[in-house]
Amino acid sequence: MTRKAYMIGAGVGNLAAGLYLIRDGHWQGKQITMFGLETHGANDGAAVSDYEHEYSNSPLGNNKGYLAKGGRMLNEETYENLWDLLASVPSEDHPGWSVTDDILNFDHDHPTHDVGRLMDKTEGLRINGGKNDYRHMQFNNRDRKLLTKLMMMPESKESELNNISIEEWFQSSPHMFTTNFWYMWETTFAFKRQSSAMELRRYMNRMILEFSRINTLEGVTRTPYNQYESMILPMRHFLEKQGVTFVDNCKITDFVFKDTPLRDEITVTGLKYERVDKKPGDKDHTGEIKIDPDDFVFDTNGSITDSSSIGDMDTPIKENMEYAASAQLWKQAANHFFQLGQPDKFFNDREQSEWCSFTVTAKNHYLLNEIARITEQQPGNALNTFVDSNELLSIVVHHQPHFHAQKENETIFWGYSLYPRQVGDYVDKPFIEMTGREMLEEFIGQLAAIDPSSDNIRNHMDKIMDSIVNVIPVYMPYASALFNQRAVGDRPAVVPKGSTNLAFISQFVEMPFDMVFTEQYSFRAAQTAVYHFLGIPESRLTKMHHYEKDPRILARATKTMFR
Repeated sequence: MTRKAYMIGAGVGNLAAGLYLIRDGHWQGKQITMFGLETHGANDGAAVSDYEHEYSNSPLGNNKGYLAKGGRMLNEETYENLWDLLASVPSEDHPGWSVTDDILNFDHDHPTHDVGRLMDKTEGLRINGGKNDYRHMQFNNRDRKLLTKLMMMPESKESELNNISIEEWFQSSPHMFTTNFWYMWETTFAFKRQSSAMELRRYMNRMILEFSRINTLEGVTRTPYNQYESMILPMRHFLEKQGVTFVDNCKITDFVFKDTPLRDEITVTGLKYERVDKKPGDKDHTGEIKIDPDDFVFDTNGSITDSSSIGDMDTPIKENMEYAASAQLWKQAANHFFQLGQPDKFFNDREQSEWCSFTVTAKNHYLLNEIARITEQQPGNALNTFVDSNELLSIVVHHQPHFHAQKENETIFWGYSLYPRQVGDYVDKPFIEMTGREMLEEFIGQLAAIDPSSDNIRNHMDKIMDSIVNVIPVYMPYASALFNQRAVGDRPAVVPKGSTNLAFISQFVEMPFDMVFTEQYSFRAAQTAVYHFLGIPESRLTKMHHYEKDPRILARATKTMFR
């Protein structure tokens, strides 16, 4: 009997698992079926019209332009699994290249060098050698002591950080949250004060390379286009050509487990589903897929883009209060078996995890050129944070074009607020309640406050607004859920103890050393699951670097800490 694999969720983790099965397990694509309701995953990038059916709770009055809910920055040195696996996926833009070649060659030709990382109303750009020059981390000795203590804590003692927030860890030195380091770290990686100190410890070790260059983001590796088009589509298309089946109209609602006396064996025997394209009067819109004992099930137990809501230029978002669908399935499994973690720790506290982004599409480059003038840098370098904005607003201006279909004279960029319940500085309402037009007005107000020109950008609001095709607000209640305060055991193992055929692949699984909110974490989980089920020794897992043990890297980090 031919084994089969069933993937619940078609995001980057399960796509990677499919690739590992084919490349290293020598499976045929026809043995793999992927169920995914949202084809774009968390690595967004598509025309707004492509999203309308996925967000039916948010009817749009304007579906023009593009949408990028957010983006994740890659890293050449510490994304070992990603580069290794994508080297097996052909480029769709350059015959003879792989996706890894595509991305790294582009990045080497367009290296990131951010000169306007932090901005505020009193200092403008923090680059002029003053006391707030963001080349200085601005630590005091107490900050240094606590940060060093956190970094030096061995993984064996990680439980000492159970349910402790970053704010609690630094409670004896609140000065930390006024430093350039914190503003940059918070908005580069989307941490909040409420976030897990446990995860900050992991980041400080795994990303120690970035500590000494975070002010310019020189370590950031960017894709040629948005990550959906540069990574997800090539992976999907390659898997489709191998014969993998993608099912986009079925929602998996329940696991059916084998009943064992002591509940110490986890074996999936069936997957209940419902069709999401059912029409009134349709029959057989629910059913169950039989899972044989030798089949495998890979579940995405949590997605940070679940329950998202979108608006448009003149339509505010309508908050979707649904519990994350992917986490609901995880919760159903956790109700059967005690060792499968605590989904509510990540999906039942939106204050810890929510943020709003907005994507701007313009029909010319006027606003783009104004942003470049004020921030003193060209597209492709920019992650700019307005450190004293009430809602903590940042913008990301990618190299243009950001989409294959983008017209030569079009501009596309996006921004985000980590505290969307806060009232804006220039639009008198909470950021989450603003229309796309109002979010753009709030952003331009922030730009105007640091504009050194006598002909301030605010004098050209009519010209800017005339150039705008659309502004798409997106509310993501779980965008930072993977950083929520947690304890050891709140995340399940990739292959839980006693599991014979169920694995979890997501940002909500437990693996040693590595850090979440990275594609690397999903790729690593995929390899771990596939190798376990296929009996491939762990010693053959892709080797990971340990820069936190490199004396040269540590010396640079120490120098930066006192800079």
